[in-house]
Amino acid sequence: MRKTWLIFSQAVTVAVAVLFVLATFKPQWVQSVPWRAPLPDATVSVASNVPGRSASQAAAGFSDAARQAAPTVVSVVTASTARRNPHRSDPWFRYFFGEQNDQPQSGIGSGVIVSPEGYVLTNNHVVDRMDDIEVMLTDGRKAKAKVIGTDPETDLAVLKIDLERLPAITLGNSESLLVGDAVLAIGNPFGVGQTVTSGIVSALGRNQLGINTFENFIQTDAAINPGNSGGALVDTHGHLVGINTAIYSRSGGNMGIGFAIPVSTARHVMDSLIRDGRVTRGWIGVEPRDLTPEIVETFNLQTREGVLITGVLRDGPAARGGLKPGDVVTEVGGSRVNSTAQLLNAVAALKPGEPAQVKVQRGDKGVVVSIVTATRPQAASREAVAPEADADQDAESE
Repeated sequence: MRKTWLIFSQAVTVAVAVLFVLATFKPQWVQSVPWRAPLPDATVSVASNVPGRSASQAAAGFSDAARQAAPTVVSVVTASTARRNPHRSDPWFRYFFGEQNDQPQSGIGSGVIVSPEGYVLTNNHVVDRMDDIEVMLTDGRKAKAKVIGTDPETDLAVLKIDLERLPAITLGNSESLLVGDAVLAIGNPFGVGQTVTSGIVSALGRNQLGINTFENFIQTDAAINPGNSGGALVDTHGHLVGINTAIYSRSGGNMGIGFAIPVSTARHVMDSLIRDGRVTRGWIGVEPRDLTPEIVETFNLQTREGVLITGVLRDGPAARGGLKPGDVVTEVGGSRVNSTAQLLNAVAALKPGEPAQVKVQRGDKGVVVSIVTATRPQAASREAVAPEADADQDAESE
């Protein structure tokens, strides 16, 4: 028995040595051996939908996500009819006001089909003041679009097209995004045709950029250029996580700082526009200001957290509820607020016509006031907005 075991061990040692020598000096001989184990079925299936494409090639990119989301992203071509001023031919009118530009305007952006019924989500600045809107799908079909509703304060709009067999994107969860997550931007930059670019989530919760009234942007370095407005920002599963809206640029092109509206915001706005044709938000009528160390010291405030109220609209909801200039709001409807952006969002989330508890610091005392929220006045459509090509400004005041 001992002799048999010795012979076996020597044979194994020799076999391993031979295999090592062959693998070192003649690796092609080893690779051609038919008894090599096949790749697992799960890995092979990644590329099974694309003939001639290996599993390693498919696993290295985001082709599955792009293939799933791309058919739902459309081009939005817009035009406005020139409106001729009736006094244009009057010489005195031309003397005082100069020659009027009556040339028609046109533009191109992107949109995302969010429902098989034909609802398309895009940016408000893509369709604002446009009379003729046409949507073009990746399969070559075209259709005139009707504006269901717009929300200038978030720069979102919902269109409706009447076509059959429409693909619809799956709405993802923007709240689960983390900095560093991979994302794809899909749209029609510069009108060259649908383009897919990749990047990561660079930051979350970007605000005070002066682009919209309500700002809570996803920042990404995925290439976004003019024409991408209203296009899709998707995760690696091809699910919608944001609507591409603007870029920070000194040249008018991509510099690696793009902004997208989270799908959580877009879903709320979309549902309201489809259901009511408008978005209803709470409003209390105050002028807020962020607390800074200088303001705390100047006004001898007893707290460093919250939002200073510098003005209260006469006979407005806040005034009737007992809120006063100099109060520091620390909580609205159970939500902590430490900035004007947080205060704005917390108040907007309140249901108009119902009382809300607002906690304030008044001098050295904590006070709770009850304010019956009113409906926020509708914002007028912007004449000039900051889409990708124009968002090279540092910031605008609200």
